[in-house]
Order: sequence, then structure tokens, then C-alpha cells
Amino acid sequence: MKHYGLIGKHLGHSWSADYFTRKFAAEGIDADYRLIELDALWEGVPDNLDGYNVTIPYKQAIIPYLNSLDPIAAEIGAVNVVKDGVGYNTDWIGALKAINDTFVNVPIANSTKKALILGQGGAAKAVRYAVKSLGMDSEMISARGRIVSDLSEYVLIVNATPLGMYPDITSCPDLRYDTLTPHQVLFDCVYNPEETEFLKRGKAHGAKTIGGFTMLIEQAQASWEIWNQ
Repeated sequence: MKHYGLIGKHLGHSWSADYFTRKFAAEGIDADYRLIELDALWEGVPDNLDGYNVTIPYKQAIIPYLNSLDPIAAEIGAVNVVKDGVGYNTDWIGALKAINDTFVNVPIANSTKKALILGQGGAAKAVRYAVKSLGMDSEMISARGRIVSDLSEYVLIVNATPLGMYPDITSCPDLRYDTLTPHQVLFDCVYNPEETEFLKRGKAHGAKTIGGFTMLIEQAQASWEIWNQ
């Protein structure tokens, strides 16, 4: 049997174990997947893992503990997948799929519009890489920094912070949601709950919304491919 897992803090919100357990059962794979909460990275990752995912708050902090980085993970500056001491990033693949599914008929490449990415952690950096791959400029700011009063220049607004994540489901980034229009898209990297307060407020003002579930599934599938390549 092979062993996989997710390392992070406060993993009660995570659906990763459920996703992989269902996948292993459906495909007859002899493996398990568990949640591994670490209060600090120096506590160490179990050495019997054949591969593992990394989540908040270790996507950047884990880099010095690894033997090397995949070139894309090195460019992004964050890791969410590890195999044999090598760090990879599949969050950007999940973000790209989620964004592409919504913007398939919208000519965003070379557009004067750009993306606003709220957050400065690993998820935000992965989204920035995905947005760049689409030819869209982006601005990345702290969600607890300045309030953006004019959202008109952004065609895509991304919450790449834990704000709104279970159990703190009533929180959301501090934005002028009343300035949103149907020509804008709000994307939340949070997937639990499926519709966050951020998305609810965007929808209430006519904006299109993208939940984090597609990003979750696509990054997980890409993780599995890395572990089995």
C-alpha cells in the first residue's frame, strides 16, 4: 500500500482526504491519504509518505526543507505538492482551469483589463502565474491592506486568502462590492463553503462567480499525476 497526505495547520476545512479516499476506492488503488496537522515544520513530515500535498501556512515555508524545486514551482515561489524531496506547484493548474471555464468566450488576453489578486501567500502567487499564462496583467495586494474603492479596471477579482473559509464563513475581503458589474468575475480559492460570503456579495451585485471546487479537483488530479509519473 502507498501512503499520501496533506500537511498544514487546522485542517478541519479540508476535503482532500475525502477526495482521494473516494478516488482510491473507485479506481481500485491500494493507497491511503491522511491529514497531517503540524504546528511547525520542524516537527517533520512522516517519512513513510510516497507523496504529499502542502497547504496553509506552509506553501512557501516548506521550500528550504526540500531538495529541489520544479522550475514552475521555483518561478511561482510556492509549493503544494512534494515527491521524493522535490517541490511542485499544481495550484496554478487548478486556477487556470477554473478561470478558463468562465472566460472561454471572453477575449482577456491583451485586454486593457486586469486581475486583482487579494492575498500574498502561496495561493495568490499560483493564481498570478495562471493569470500571466493567459496574457492578463495582475495586481496582487494584501486583503487586509488598502481598500480598493474603484474595481472598474479589474475584469477578474480573486480571493486568494483564507477569508471566508470554514468555520469563519461570514468573513470576506473588504471591497466596494456595490461597484461591481455583470462584466466582472469574482473567483474564490476557498472551496469550503462552496459559496463564500465573497461570492455571495459579488453575485448580489451582478458579477459572475467562480467557486474554489474546480481548482481543488484539478490541482489534486495534477498532484496524482506527479506522484505516479
